[in-house]
Amino acid sequence: MIDIDPNSSGLPGIDQLRTIVGAVMTVGLILSVLALIVSAIVWAYGANSSNPHLSGRGKLGVLISCGAAVVCGASVTLVNFFWNMGQAV
Repeated sequence: MIDIDPNSSGLPGIDQLRTIVGAVMTVGLILSVLALIVSAIVWAYGANSSNPHLSGRGKLGVLISCGAAVVCGASVTLVNFFWNMGQAV
């Protein structure tokens, strides 16, 4: 049986890569909040102007931006979950 764990010191620059990934996650969360705000404004404008197409696009944007925020926030947990599932196979 082979037991291999991730090696966090095997390559140079791993610490910098972790910093970059953390910064990208932060930018992703900020952009998700921005998309949520813009989509809510579009939804409100479409609802108030009796434009069902614009209102529907705003609703879809709100759902997509919330989903993107969930994926950005839970990415580390998702990767760890699937890593552990893969180790169990």
